[in-house]
Amino acid sequence: MIAGSCCCGAVRFELAAPPTMMATCHCTRCRKVGLSTFVFVDRATFRWVEGQDMVATYAPEPPYQFSRSFCRGCGTALGEPLSPADSFPISANCLDGDPGVRNRFHEFVSEKPAWYEICDNAKQFDGYPVRPPS
Repeated sequence: MIAGSCCCGAVRFELAAPPTMMATCHCTRCRKVGLSTFVFVDRATFRWVEGQDMVATYAPEPPYQFSRSFCRGCGTALGEPLSPADSFPISANCLDGDPGVRNRFHEFVSEKPAWYEICDNAKQFDGYPVRPPS
């Protein structure tokens, strides 16, 4: 079991299994809302412990398409825990223990600020990740 929470502890959840993957987004929007490094979790493994009513969601203006949630009390970026999708991202920073996965890729490296240096060997993409042809 991997526990997760916001900074003030009002929002708490658990993962019954490790996330399926970790990645880092360097787009200006993800950096500003505090969701740069995220993990994907399967809905079936995610369980609210408390505080679902403390989660607020920010819906972006186009061209951005993904909503981002945060704690109403402390502002901690949570990712998309209210998403109806079978798999969704949550902020890696919300996990209280080792998620058991490491960074797989960096996306929107073209928007990365000059002061941030990528210090791992994960794949890098100028925009969204591109899958190799099958």
